[in-house]
Amino acid sequence: MDYMPDDNSRYKDVDYWDERYKTEQCYDWLGDFSNFQHLLEKHVKKEDRILILGCGNSSMSGDMYSAGYCSIANIDYSSVCISTMTARYSNCPGMTWHQMDVRQLCFPSMCFDVILEKATLDAIMVDEKSPWEVSPQTACFIHQALTEISRCLKTGGRFVSITFAQPFFRKRLYARAEYNWSIKQYSYGEGFEYFVYVMTKGEQLSPEDAVLEKKLLEQEMSNDNKTPTTRTDTAEKEDQEDFLSNIDL
Repeated sequence: MDYMPDDNSRYKDVDYWDERYKTEQCYDWLGDFSNFQHLLEKHVKKEDRILILGCGNSSMSGDMYSAGYCSIANIDYSSVCISTMTARYSNCPGMTWHQMDVRQLCFPSMCFDVILEKATLDAIMVDEKSPWEVSPQTACFIHQALTEISRCLKTGGRFVSITFAQPFFRKRLYARAEYNWSIKQYSYGEGFEYFVYVMTKGEQLSPEDAVLEKKLLEQEMSNDNKTPTTRTDTAEKEDQEDFLSNIDL
């Protein structure tokens, strides 16, 4: 069965996911756990309390559990997904499943050692016409999610983000002093490169990332003071490129 939607905007529609999860057994965006296990093992301890955002029907949680990570909470906004995965892993004590919005995490502050997402934030950005500039609506959505992630992390905890987005694009979202974390980046994959960002709470941004944040804030202030201009035909054509299509390569 073909689960690809006619329009990428449907990736933000919970009804699309509910219908998809009724029949689809498993799908792993950006590869399965074995592809990046060597990177996670450097930053995630077996005894860590872990939260996985937008778990979907991926095998990642189950694979991590089999590898010895025994405290894993999973959230997704699809009730169908959560019901299915709860039943599938009912014999795994220490693994829990919750229907929840990433922008409003119903967990106490500073309760997780690791919060992990794989392509969840990519899916949130499906309405964007170009990776060069995020719309105010999506920027607000991402900021709400990252604020909640930082709140739920313990001091010294790590937010691990696995994505197809290159550092030039993704670090523009992550490099904010208010999240109270540092950023390190890694990559994996053959033929097509994917990226792993590890944000450690309680550490300052590197001088390079602090400069990036300052530059972006100055650009925002400058844009706020500008009169809107008409986009060129070339820019509009570039915006029509489907930069999300690389997610499942």
